[in-house]
Amino acid sequence: LAICAGLTGIRLAFEGRIELAVSMVLLAAFLDGLDGRVARALKATSKFGAEMDSLADIVNFGLAPGLLLYAFLLNEAGALGWTAALLYTTGCALRLARFNTMLDDPNRPKWHSAFFVGVPAPAGAALVMLPMYVSFTGLNVNLPQITAGFASIYLVLVGLLMASRIPTWSGKGAGIRVPRSYAIPIIMVMVLYVAMLVSFFWETLTVTILAYYVSIPFSWREFSKRSNREARQFGPPQG
Repeated sequence: LAICAGLTGIRLAFEGRIELAVSMVLLAAFLDGLDGRVARALKATSKFGAEMDSLADIVNFGLAPGLLLYAFLLNEAGALGWTAALLYTTGCALRLARFNTMLDDPNRPKWHSAFFVGVPAPAGAALVMLPMYVSFTGLNVNLPQITAGFASIYLVLVGLLMASRIPTWSGKGAGIRVPRSYAIPIIMVMVLYVAMLVSFFWETLTVTILAYYVSIPFSWREFSKRSNREARQFGPPQG
């Protein structure tokens, strides 16, 4: 279903139905978040499923977002726009290849599951479509050539973030205990966020992407702190 959603998004983009195309890629990201949980609930996890998931990710979050942004804007930058799309997709492929090899590493500390190495593929797809979110909010830019060039550079930067070794929060195994007294406020914040998505979808997505960028330095700092703590406990510090 996720692959079908991603490919349908590409078709819709080249038909000029950009908003719906972006929605299909976001749907693919939602389904990507579900598949692992469904497999674990059914006790149906397998190596085949893991490989299938990665193949789906390269289509949905490597190929589709680059083509959507090219159809929407990057074509105005000519060869620069197409080169940016190629580099972004390559960065996504490198990130997924590293992720697959790390799954088989028996020496990887358990606490590393709290972090991704680089920006994960679904998040990278959401990040790279930011220029489209901003456009859908009604903000008009009068310099399309400059905007296309800027979007090309932005696309490459997101690809580099995906292929990088910068630690980012995974949301799993973070080891953060939430006091029971915070449960109701957190639920209220979640309800507010969903309400904002329903009422101001593209504006809320734009703010969410900006918040994700802000979180990256904090995740990097937390990863460094845990690494230093582990080094002090299990061995001499690296000189």
